Amino acid sequence: MTIRVASYNTRDFLDDRRAAAAVVRAVAPDVLLLQEVPRRWWPAPRVRRFATEAGLRWPGGHRGSGGTTVMVSERITVEAVSHHGLPVPAGQRTRGYAVLRGRLADGPPVTAVSVHLGLFAGQRLRHTHQILAALPAAGSVVLAGDLNEGAGSPSWETIASRLQLLSDPAPTYPSWAPQERLDVVWGRGVRRVPGPPPALEPGAQILRQASDHLPVWVDVEVDAP
Repeated sequence: MTIRVASYNTRDFLDDRRAAAAVVRAVAPDVLLLQEVPRRWWPAPRVRRFATEAGLRWPGGHRGSGGTTVMVSERITVEAVSHHGLPVPAGQRTRGYAVLRGRLADGPPVTAVSVHLGLFAGQRLRHTHQILAALPAAGSVVLAGDLNEGAGSPSWETIASRLQLLSDPAPTYPSWAPQERLDVVWGRGVRRVPGPPPALEPGAQILRQASDHLPVWVDVEVDAP
């Protein structure tokens, strides 16, 4: 069975949260890997409300994850969720990653990881190594997020040495005039397959209203263990 995995940087809901939720509904993911959800000022109720508006379930508990988290559709059975912080100097934006293990009905499990790398190259590479070291040694994995750097960069190449690039080679930032491919989906033990297009026109005004990043998504089949 096919799972749609999407990744979206929502810029702390500083743009139009309802527009971002409408974008997610149009993409209709089974697993949504988020970056830059609110971390302050009653964040949990705000993230929970967004999940409801997007038609998804949020397992909760994203404190300390640098604004990364995971949401799922009703099709996904959640087996485990964890949120992790990464070391940053005092005064810098917190960084982290979120991990979900789930499956479709009685299908094989998949581990989905949301990442948001920082603004400094050395830190990005250190965090990339830490995240990759935390992946399960075996089994299917999808890793996606905002890398803050493009193809050929050290972190990109480090991930490419372990995982297969799944998402399309289209720029994702900024949403109003995309120039940089910062948001990507990688995988292991999954196969990309054709899926129905979302009810979302490329370049639609709602994409610019929702966030400064565009969402990315892929349809995959999870390999049997």
